Amino acid sequence: MKNVCLLILLLLFCFSFSHAQWQAKWITHPTADLDDYGVYHFRRTFELGEKPTSFIVHVSADNRYKLYVNGKQVSFGPARSDLAHWRYETVDIAPQLQTGKNVVAALVFNGGESKAVAQVSHQTAFILEGNTDKEKFLSTSDKEWKVIRNEAYSPLQIKMWGEDQMIWGFYAVGSGDVVEGVKYAWGWEKTDFDDKNWLKPRGLSSAALRGNRTQNPWLLVPRPIPSMEQKEERAFSIARTENITTDGGFLKGGKSLTIPPNTKATLLLDHTYLTVGYPELKVSKGKGSEIKVIYSEALYDKNREKGNRNQIEGKKINGARDVFKPDGGENRSFIPLWMRTFRFAQLEVQTTEQELVIHDYVQLFTAYPFEEKATFKSNDASLSQIWDVGWRTARLCAGETYFDCPYYEQLNYEGDTRIQALISMYVSGDDRLPKDAINQFSYSKNADGLVEAAYPANFRLFIPPYALYYISMIYDFHLHRNDREFVKPLLSGMNGILEWYEGYLNEKGMLSKMPWWNFLDWCPEYDGGVPPEDAQGNNAPLALHYAYALDHAAALFADFGRNYEAERWKKVSEKVKKGVLKNAYHTQKQLFADTPEKKTYSQHANIMAILTDAIPQNQQKTLMNKILADTSLIQCTLYYRFYLNQAIHKAGLDKYVDELTPWRTMLADGLTTFAESDKRAVQRSDCHAWSASPNYDFLATVCGIRPASFGFQTVEIKPALGKLQEVEASMPHPTGEIKITFKRKGNQGITGKITLPSSLSGKFVWNGKMVLLKGGEQKIEVE
Repeated sequence: MKNVCLLILLLLFCFSFSHAQWQAKWITHPTADLDDYGVYHFRRTFELGEKPTSFIVHVSADNRYKLYVNGKQVSFGPARSDLAHWRYETVDIAPQLQTGKNVVAALVFNGGESKAVAQVSHQTAFILEGNTDKEKFLSTSDKEWKVIRNEAYSPLQIKMWGEDQMIWGFYAVGSGDVVEGVKYAWGWEKTDFDDKNWLKPRGLSSAALRGNRTQNPWLLVPRPIPSMEQKEERAFSIARTENITTDGGFLKGGKSLTIPPNTKATLLLDHTYLTVGYPELKVSKGKGSEIKVIYSEALYDKNREKGNRNQIEGKKINGARDVFKPDGGENRSFIPLWMRTFRFAQLEVQTTEQELVIHDYVQLFTAYPFEEKATFKSNDASLSQIWDVGWRTARLCAGETYFDCPYYEQLNYEGDTRIQALISMYVSGDDRLPKDAINQFSYSKNADGLVEAAYPANFRLFIPPYALYYISMIYDFHLHRNDREFVKPLLSGMNGILEWYEGYLNEKGMLSKMPWWNFLDWCPEYDGGVPPEDAQGNNAPLALHYAYALDHAAALFADFGRNYEAERWKKVSEKVKKGVLKNAYHTQKQLFADTPEKKTYSQHANIMAILTDAIPQNQQKTLMNKILADTSLIQCTLYYRFYLNQAIHKAGLDKYVDELTPWRTMLADGLTTFAESDKRAVQRSDCHAWSASPNYDFLATVCGIRPASFGFQTVEIKPALGKLQEVEASMPHPTGEIKITFKRKGNQGITGKITLPSSLSGKFVWNGKMVLLKGGEQKIEVE
């Protein structure tokens, strides 16, 4: 026993030194309530004998920080996750350092009770660690660093109900800002600022890197994704004014606009397209004045309907907002603490005895740095417009995590994110955010096996079908990327989800009543998005979704040689499919009903029957035609049309291009991103990730470019041109680039050219005829 104890102690000792230790401490304000709302500034001044060529620091905070060196912002974060995977950024600040006096300063804010739902938190804190001995002196401690609370800030609650309602719909992004200029410590981030009255910070726990022996609330890990892209946008125009006249010169950074004393003026600005980021307002004078900025995706008529987004007459703005109260000084700048989403911004100005001078109002676009590497063109120019608007939608729905929507929630849901991840890999080739999304969902795993529906988040939300999409996300990633080391550790976690569902499998081979929110789609016929069920809880759409995930899991386990699990889940899948076929299929209608009672029928149940092969393949075309033609079926919304389109492809129908009417409708309504719903009466979000699916399908369905084996190590190109006569496209592949050009030849034929990376092979399929493909360029001609 003594030898065993010594061995354990030795292992613990070795483990504690297997990860680099930081010298820094988490520091905070000495007297503030660390759970409450607050904005804080930290500073550290120091001297350098010469400008260094490299000076690397690691930095993080709770909730968030902006880091400045000699007055210039160099980093902001941390990238969102949970306390067990708290991210830190690594920054080389040498370019901003100088010989002589320097200052490193940070703005740290805690949203308190009104923080964003996606923001996890323990308490207000800041940490900075020097990378090597030459930078260690800068590490945070309770000695050389100083701190002050910025009393200028207070939260502005964004009200979702009541007489002064600001938002129509669930809003989860956090509060607006109220900033009183007379209380602001202007210049706090600059070298020459006098901080003699600032306080000594209170030291909290020492830093703890994840994997070290620790009892720390924040387990630090390196940021796994790149810094956000930020670029200046100058797209504002004057849409409407009240009590002021302007040519809009200040919007271009040119001629300033002066608001006279004792004036109430309103300026409605149209950015001309939806955007997300940090708008900056620059003003002088205006002591005692107030500037309210209201942000909205669209304007509303008297019935609270948006209508055509380009039509302004008779409409008003409503939405999230900030308030800035200038102190009368020169060249004051107001930037929100967190990103704002808008097409329209309204400045409501009330001056008192001093005029207000507005020098500039400019947007700093901020999003994940996806590059648009794929291209798509056809003889139908409207598809190019759908492509462009879809890509803008995808860009605005991707930040430090994927967002379901940038305006209302900014939450990372499996249902949205599965579609987003495919778009990202197809259009940009960048798989870092898809990988991080899968990891984030893995972190949320509950003791019963389910993963949470949205993560990271400071609430608990379980949508069991979304847990199935998590499995499909792993499948999608493995299908498109040859990264077995990433996928392998994820496999065992899938068992917990499948076993949770298996616990509700009944004698019919379907699922009994399940707890939580079993959301499937926002159809008006569904109760809160949940499909109809019988008294026992049986419903075909959810059962077939289970089979869909079972099939994906079985394929993954088989590819990794875990044959017992592959066979186990394959058998369960077959049991479910047979159960649904026996109990929910109406032989006379030749349709799957939603329940064994056969009272309601939906596109959804029948789509999943095709995707899971619950109906034989030789019957799938007939069923797919019924799905598209029978308008009495409960219809898919924009979200579920992704699965509708996958079923069209699987059934072998060339009808995808005919199914783009909802996207054309949105374009006709003046949208510059694609909405949560194409129905005017139920539109909430004007930018919703799941509606960008054409950017995937134009490449994967119209051009027909899909993996033919795991890891995208082979390719199948099976175009579905519909009414199109010509297409030309390219997309990134892990080993290079795939290029295609196709042109119809007569009624049935096709000609064109395909270029594959040198190591990639595959097949081209057209009207049942196959041509083998190899690396390099090859001509295609099929009669």
